[in-house]
Parts: sequence; structure tokens; C-alpha cells
Amino acid sequence: MTHTGREHPDYESLHHQAVALRRAGLSRRQIRDRLHIHNNDILNRLLEGEPPPEWTKRPNAKDDLRDKARELRKQGMTYDQIQVELGCSKSSISLWVRDLPKPERKRTREEASAIARRGWEATLRIRDEERRQTKANAAREIGTLTDRDLFTAGVALYWAEGTKDKPHARREGVIFVNSDPGVIQLYLAWLNLLGVEPERVCYRVMIHATADVAGAELYWADLVGVDVATFQKTTIKKHNPKTVRKNTGEGYRGCLVIRVRQSADLYRRIEGWWYGIVLGAKRPA
Repeated sequence: MTHTGREHPDYESLHHQAVALRRAGLSRRQIRDRLHIHNNDILNRLLEGEPPPEWTKRPNAKDDLRDKARELRKQGMTYDQIQVELGCSKSSISLWVRDLPKPERKRTREEASAIARRGWEATLRIRDEERRQTKANAAREIGTLTDRDLFTAGVALYWAEGTKDKPHARREGVIFVNSDPGVIQLYLAWLNLLGVEPERVCYRVMIHATADVAGAELYWADLVGVDVATFQKTTIKKHNPKTVRKNTGEGYRGCLVIRVRQSADLYRRIEGWWYGIVLGAKRPA
């Protein structure tokens, strides 16, 4: 039999039974099945004011943090201090302790600023760790590249960064320029996959005059695994005083130019491979 409201003649009896079962440790589902109450509104009214038994509460990974935050707030700590202590966000702290009284201000403005700064630094550390973890997880998703994976990635990489032939300027040669060490390593692995002999590959540094030219040459030679003496003459770029450059400092090593000798046929194949990728990416509507 389904009960539908307070007007039911047995409502008071049901109320006493429901409360007794709740206090005995039964869940809402158990009470519903035991008393044949299939209306949630009625069940809510019957159990109004009765807390659920502990065993029915879902575990929350942040319960311990919440309890610690509330205890620290009761001790008079501010949101910034709690954040430094626990390493959680101030938005979470606010949610957990907003019903507790606000502590009296006991410090100078300078002290409060220092605490806020430490809290912000703690937030930045958490964000940096989240970034690192996200990148690490994404790297694991890639796994080991197959030859097919490397082949396709190399074609797309060259077409994005390599020198391309134009109708008004015939440049059917394989020339690649980049400043990212990882990109250079991937590109050289691709050339090796294509069977390009090492003696056909020549290198040249392109860098601003204000940089450490010799240091950059040694860096790139070490990265690609050749004697720096085999490098072609470095191209020095003159600095334009009207331009504000951001690629400066110890980490600036210019760009590495990689040219494959006698590569007109290879260039044509790369262009064809790229068009093949484009056509393969087009899906029927």
C-alpha cells in the first residue's frame, strides 16, 4: 500500500515507526521498503530533523581538511593563515568555515600583507604541481611512437616549420629552422626514419649579435651529436634598437638551421605526403 500525505489516517503511526527505524540505524531505502512508502516527499516529512546514520554518509576526501580548517578558524586564524597551513584554496576554506565567527584583527597591515603573500605563493605552488601532473599524465597517454606515428608527425612538423617552395620562388630543398631543442630532436629522428644519411645533413646557427655565439654553437653541436667544427658559418642577426626583444638571457641560443643536401626529390615527396594527410583528414559529410 502506497501512502500519499499527512492526511493519511496512519500518518502519526508511520511517523513514529520511521523515526524509530532511523534511530535504529536504517537507511532511507530500508525504511521506505519496510514501511512501503514510495513517495519521497512523504518520506522526507516523516524523517524531518532526523540525522542519517554514520554508515550511510559518503566518504569525502576533504573531510579531514575541512575539520582541520574549522579547528584553525576557531583558534582565530584568517583564511590566508589557514591556506598557508593546509595548502588548500581560500574558496574551499570559505565554504567550510563561513558559519563560524570572524576572528578579531590582531596584526598590522604589513603583517597581513606578508601572510597574504605566503598564501598566494602556496596557491602558485599548488597550481604549478597541477600543471606538472597534467603534463606528465598527457605524456604517458602518448606512449611509444610507432614508425607510422613518427612519419606523420614529421611531415606535419616540416610543413609547419620547414622551408616551402613557392611559384614565385622555386625552393625545392629541405631546410628546417627552429629554436626548440625537442622539435630539433624529433625532426632529426624523422630524417633518420626516412633514411637520410648523416653526411647529407649540414648545420648552421642563426643568432643575434648580442648573444653568446660560441656558447650557442657548442650547445647545438652537443644536442645533435656532431663536432662544432663541422658547422657552417654562423649567421649573425643585427639588433634593431627599435625592437624590444624577449628572446634574451642565458637560455637564448638562437635557431639551428638544418639543411639536407641534394634534397629536391625528398622535398617533393614531403609536399605530396602533406597533401595526402590533408585529403585523409577530410571526412564525408
